[in-house]
Amino acid sequence: MMPAAAHRRLATEAWESLLRSQVAVMRELHKEPIFKRVGGREYDVLFNLSRCPTGWLRLNELNDNVLLTQPSISRLVDRLEARGLIQRRTPDDDRRGVLIGLTEAGAALQKEVGRAHVQNIMDVMEEGLSDDEMQTLLDLTGKLQAAVAARAAGTPRASPAPVSPKSSARSPSAER
Repeated sequence: MMPAAAHRRLATEAWESLLRSQVAVMRELHKEPIFKRVGGREYDVLFNLSRCPTGWLRLNELNDNVLLTQPSISRLVDRLEARGLIQRRTPDDDRRGVLIGLTEAGAALQKEVGRAHVQNIMDVMEEGLSDDEMQTLLDLTGKLQAAVAARAAGTPRASPAPVSPKSSARSPSAER
């Protein structure tokens, strides 16, 4: 068993490494010329709307899936609507609510940007990681997300199970 101070240092260094890697990758991905047509945060909104089975999300549902505050999302939605990329409508079951969906122009832009973005993601990831390493990264980040969700739900912490380097689980994120 690792001493407490070494464990704290390891946890902190692992977190900082994860965060710094994410920032470095995102900076590289957003150098893609296609992101001059739509910003990364705007694309994130378009992408999340494109994945919605009904084609519509409530603002608070969108807020659950993007990394912005509620006021920032509201302003971003206003800008995307003014550009004709998204539209709003009132849900039949709640006259006070607002649903947000893609327009045809928004769906077309999301697909265009998405194709270039996926290629760029593949290029960046393949330069740094093998397929097995990407799968291990996917398994580890999934495990971390599950632990955070359990913590938020107040579920007691179980001992973490080791992650196998060759898990068979696959992610739908390749559709991005």
